[in-house]
Amino acid sequence: RQTYITESNRGEIKNGSILRLTTSPDQEAERLYSGIQSNNSDVKTDSLKKLASLSQDVTFAQEFINRNGLKQIFYIVEEGNELLPCSTGEMLAHTLKAFMELMEHDFVSWETLSAAFIKKVVSYVNMNAVDASVQQLSLSILENMVPTSRLLFELVKKEVTLDRLLTHLQVTNAQLQLKAMALLIALLLAATDAERRVRGCSLEKNISQFIHKNIIHSSEPLGDEMAHYLYVLQSVSLNLCERRMRTSMDPYSQEQRELLQSLRQTAFESESDTPASNFSTERRRSLCAKEFRKLGFMNSTPAEHPRRAPPGLLALDNMVYFSRHTPNAYSRFVLENSSREDKHECPFARSSIQLTLILCEILHVGEPCSETAQAFYPMFFGQDHFFEELFCICIQLVNKTWKEMRATQEDFDKVQ
Repeated sequence: RQTYITESNRGEIKNGSILRLTTSPDQEAERLYSGIQSNNSDVKTDSLKKLASLSQDVTFAQEFINRNGLKQIFYIVEEGNELLPCSTGEMLAHTLKAFMELMEHDFVSWETLSAAFIKKVVSYVNMNAVDASVQQLSLSILENMVPTSRLLFELVKKEVTLDRLLTHLQVTNAQLQLKAMALLIALLLAATDAERRVRGCSLEKNISQFIHKNIIHSSEPLGDEMAHYLYVLQSVSLNLCERRMRTSMDPYSQEQRELLQSLRQTAFESESDTPASNFSTERRRSLCAKEFRKLGFMNSTPAEHPRRAPPGLLALDNMVYFSRHTPNAYSRFVLENSSREDKHECPFARSSIQLTLILCEILHVGEPCSETAQAFYPMFFGQDHFFEELFCICIQLVNKTWKEMRATQEDFDKVQ
């Protein structure tokens, strides 16, 4: 990398550094500005290559931008040949690289980019027969655009589909795969919670299993950058649980009351020969209260129990998921404990609430993403409903541990 010596950075020169006499940055900027407008493709390509290299230096970059050099770069990209022959592909790659380096210095706002320029960059991402280096740079440009404004985020989200990013993730080119993942992460981080929930559903269906199989378990070692992106993807996805985790149970919510009733009915109504509806209102209320206590709720009004937030409604979601997706295991858990002596029964509801809270703490639900972390759980990408499935496994382990310890209510915290 070439760095020009100026009054502001001359103090950074270390003893033993080799200095080279070269053309001044203003003269070099003028020469390359003319060169990139040449009708000779070789001269133009060489000038763009040199421009991409020198643009890393802030002094040169300022000189080139002051000559309205970015406008010429926009023109080259906007007027680029759709078919991209090899010579044009190389030229375009140098042009996009130069643009990226110039924008790194923050002299110009990303919001000033023309619609034609953005449309062209998007087309390079969406086209199939494009040089890989051009696609990598185009993905990087879009990644940098997304966080700068809501307008640019909306534009990129609309033009670059999830399916297209998945196509790029399926290539064997590791750098192209990495840039596609970087854009995906940028789109997720810039989205609202509601948008993340919609996109999160698509991610679970389309990308998670692919990542698990083809990236995490690839024959190639996972680089630090990709590991960080996978950590961020996991963190953003798990944080979709935060809203439910921080929402307390509402005893007046019809929907929540119905969910609680479904827990009771799944556990007990199948074992009774006489439907509860055949009893008087008072008898039915008494029976329901008794069954809710058997489920491990602290009192006969279960809506009052999970009002603690966190884990809030997330605990109820987990209990319902367990009862619906593993009904046999759920019934076995409840009925086993219903038949134990009072002091040895494992309270399902109380255990579920505490377990959900513990899982939220372990998985850092609701915490902001770290800028450097790389730790992720490979199994997260192998399950469509990771949090709920993890809960289903752990709640059964809680019951198993409870039995092995012959625990009583006083041992609750030890078991958990």
